[in-house]
Amino acid sequence: MDINLEINSNCCKAAKPGNKGRRKGDRMEKEPLENDKRAEKRKMLEELRKEKVKKQRIIGIIFAGIIVTSIVTGIWYWERSEVREDFTFAYQDRVADAASIIAVENGFFEDEGLNVKTMRFSSGPACTEALIYGNAEFGTMGDTTGIITTSKGHPVKIICSHGGGENRHRIVVSATSNIESIGDLEGKFIGVKKGTSTHGGLLLFAEKNGLDLEDEIVDMQPSDQLTALAAGELDAIVASEPTPSLAIANGYGHELATLGGLNNTYPILILVHTQFAKEHPETVVKMLRALISATDFIQNNLDEAANIQATITGLDADVVKTAMNFHYYNVCMTQETKDSLSNMATFLKNMEQISEIPDFNTVIETSYLEEALTTYNLEAKNNYTLNNDTLKVLTTLEKTIYEFLK
Repeated sequence: MDINLEINSNCCKAAKPGNKGRRKGDRMEKEPLENDKRAEKRKMLEELRKEKVKKQRIIGIIFAGIIVTSIVTGIWYWERSEVREDFTFAYQDRVADAASIIAVENGFFEDEGLNVKTMRFSSGPACTEALIYGNAEFGTMGDTTGIITTSKGHPVKIICSHGGGENRHRIVVSATSNIESIGDLEGKFIGVKKGTSTHGGLLLFAEKNGLDLEDEIVDMQPSDQLTALAAGELDAIVASEPTPSLAIANGYGHELATLGGLNNTYPILILVHTQFAKEHPETVVKMLRALISATDFIQNNLDEAANIQATITGLDADVVKTAMNFHYYNVCMTQETKDSLSNMATFLKNMEQISEIPDFNTVIETSYLEEALTTYNLEAKNNYTLNNDTLKVLTTLEKTIYEFLK
């Protein structure tokens, strides 16, 4: 039994080297697997590194593009700021000034590359103050206001008319008043804004009809006239549209007469500061082209033009449209307009409203308008009255086409 135990023991010992060999073989078999895993991991890391580098390059390109774009955009804005001329435009919320309202609201100034700051008033004298005190470069006003302004020697030029209407000023009497005829106006309280085209027209109207209304006139803004008329504080008002149409629509009164038939078209004028025009002539031309676009829009889209003004003024669109029917909208400076200004200036001088009659040969400057009409598209030119002076600047071909279309 001892022998057998020894043999068994030896057998067991002999078996150990075999076991040891198998463990070594196991390691030898595992090492290639681990090497493959390491290689695969290295490959994965290398791919991740390449992917990271690729992303970094893409990000770098994006940032470079942003920088380049910023530089280009900055240069573009700088160039635009150099090209675009900033100016302030003082205009009115009156229906007669519809061209200005439409040009502002429809972006016609921006279409011409102009950056415009606007000031909106309810009368021409307010626009005049903004212009002569340096708060605006352009201003709109009626004929009387324009004549008074230029007669005082202020450094401004009349560059065009962009609307008007012989019957756009109306006399509306209170619904409770006993005024039945023009002669009944004497001794009554009449609201009117002094220094305006309406005021000048009323003085002309009074002279023609042999009336003395100087003591009857109460200086009052159009908006206040309506309140006073409704409250019975005024017997009558004399105002430009849309005030008369609004008073009638609200039942405050009825029309007694218009200020028409007095050899006056009551043009709405555009005035520019003389120095600004000299320094920026192309801007003046672009400004006028924007107004031409606006009058063209009005002539072809009357309902939409009325709706735009209704939004601005808060009036009913039908009231605005009724008021617009008392006007014409046209960017021009015709001989008829010049004659109307001259007649009114003479009358104001005789009435001692002005001390000197403006020299309209120097006060009126049509070169900017002529350039605007020349550079505006031919179809638009056909919509406007061109006087002989304007036609001189057109080329022979344009004259031929214009005459054909006319």
